[in-house]
Amino acid sequence: MLRSRWWLAVLATATIAPVVFLLVGGAPAASIATGAGVGAGYAIAFLLLFRHTSEGNAPAIALTALTVLFAGALTALEPMFAISQALAYPLAWVLARGRGPAIVASAAVAVAVGAGFFVSIPGPDAWQAVLVSQVVSFGFAIIMGTWISRIASLGEEKARLLDELTAAQDELGRLHRDAGVTSERARMSREVHDTVAQSLTGLVLLAQRARREAASGAVDDETLELIETGARDALAETRALVAAAAPVELATGGIGEALERLAERFERETRIRVTAATSLAAPLDRDAEVVLLRCAQEGLANVRKHSRAGSARLELVADAREARLRVADDGRGFASDAEPGGFGLAGLRERLALAGGTLEVDGTPGATAIVATLPIGGAA
Repeated sequence: MLRSRWWLAVLATATIAPVVFLLVGGAPAASIATGAGVGAGYAIAFLLLFRHTSEGNAPAIALTALTVLFAGALTALEPMFAISQALAYPLAWVLARGRGPAIVASAAVAVAVGAGFFVSIPGPDAWQAVLVSQVVSFGFAIIMGTWISRIASLGEEKARLLDELTAAQDELGRLHRDAGVTSERARMSREVHDTVAQSLTGLVLLAQRARREAASGAVDDETLELIETGARDALAETRALVAAAAPVELATGGIGEALERLAERFERETRIRVTAATSLAAPLDRDAEVVLLRCAQEGLANVRKHSRAGSARLELVADAREARLRVADDGRGFASDAEPGGFGLAGLRERLALAGGTLEVDGTPGATAIVATLPIGGAA
């Protein structure tokens, strides 16, 4: 409890100042020696005990008792030294375990200093002044100690609640990340089932057909051609899934350069001409960039799988309120009441919904487009 070096400064003041005062005031040598002895003894005991104290333990109780005796002894030596109560009362509250023991220790300080007054102030009427001064000082110590203890308790409670809030936020973030990973895995599983798995199932059936034909001695070239075509389709679908899931670096250049790199890579892989344009009123936060980049990847994955387009365009525009990413192509489009098969756009809607965004789809042939809208600061 007494780890602060300020207590050492207070100790030095409380033990050295009385001796200096007695020397300057021309006090008798015996008084000076007594003051120096009391101060030195208390300082030694304080230094031996204070690093081992905690609320209510044995060293704390011993140091409290020594502080009470120290304040009483100084007051007995010189009435002005009753100012030592400025050390004794706070120390009593700091070392006590709870309000009750602190009040008892404060009462002991008041009694000890009052006894010291009776020694240093002669006369039959001294008890009245002593009684008034010690009742007032004791009452003030109780009020201030209770108030400061209440403030300390509120501070500890606030720190505890802040720690709990931080832990809850961390847990929420972890659960959100886990949910995102689970959702992405489920989406990939559905995509694989709808594409590669279906193609491989067809290849198995064709291979069985070819085996039967080989057993009969009449292998049809058409069957072999179908197997080759199916294998090529499965390979193309696998490459499309890998390309859609492949990471695009965001660490350098931000979302603008990431979209350009994505467009260049997509054009090399598919021979579909892709242009990228970015217009940002201000830099986007990292979470928003990740969501928008995933939207661009999914949009181009749909272009690859469904559009039969010759060109495509990525366009990102952001102002102070929202960011809009448009992925358009000149492909065959689809009916207004039906979106391309698979789960890509459904997964994209879910991703945007988690971030507070929306997805618009236009299947017009020759001008097919998806538009992802994301509130600024709403990405998750």
